[in-house]
Amino acid sequence: MLKKVLNYFTKGEIALWLCSVTAITGSFLIFDRTGWLKLAASLIGITALIFNAKGNPAGQILIIVFSVLYGIISYSFAYYGEMITYMGMSAPMAVLAFISWVRNPYNGNRSEVKVNRIKRGEIVFMLILTALVTVAFYFILDRFGTANLVPSTISVTTSFIAVYFTFRRSEFYALAYAANDLILIVLWVMAAISDISYLSVIICFAMFLINDLYGFISWRKMGKRQADNDAEKALIHK
Repeated sequence: MLKKVLNYFTKGEIALWLCSVTAITGSFLIFDRTGWLKLAASLIGITALIFNAKGNPAGQILIIVFSVLYGIISYSFAYYGEMITYMGMSAPMAVLAFISWVRNPYNGNRSEVKVNRIKRGEIVFMLILTALVTVAFYFILDRFGTANLVPSTISVTTSFIAVYFTFRRSEFYALAYAANDLILIVLWVMAAISDISYLSVIICFAMFLINDLYGFISWRKMGKRQADNDAEKALIHK
């Protein structure tokens, strides 16, 4: 089983995962040592990202678990925006994304989703939908007395774009999540000012940022490879 996993991931991907796990675990042991739920969520999340970078539906299952755990952590610091976003949006959308990825394997390979190209018309639709969601969440979060309202609302915006792109199997999901990682780093820096244990969460999202950027690069290569293979097959069948 271990050999199969090692053969599935490249040496670079394994090194990236190990470095991420080491950084997350090390920061937890230095700055926290009590919030084991944070550590569990972080390790599950970082593992999900390396599977997502491969276009593997298993990553979406891990995202569902991470979203629930992260929602609980966010609630503990009155980041109701994060809680509602992850438990009310990210988790359900991860379920839909899992279904979408499973139903659209590349050439029958269920461990690799077929990369989708989104047209301009759909981008406009997504942006309009995103604007509506952002405005609605601003008032909802304000009503709940959410801490750091503006960055929390921006996080909803980037999260929605990310989950939409993920559901639609677009490579740009990773860039949207990278933007969300930056917002979350800002949010948890604010939290760490009053509670230094949250530094471990900052390190976590810094690792998420690096992994999401890698995910974008990986999907770009995957999309090009799939397009080249499809073009070659089409040429052969002519």
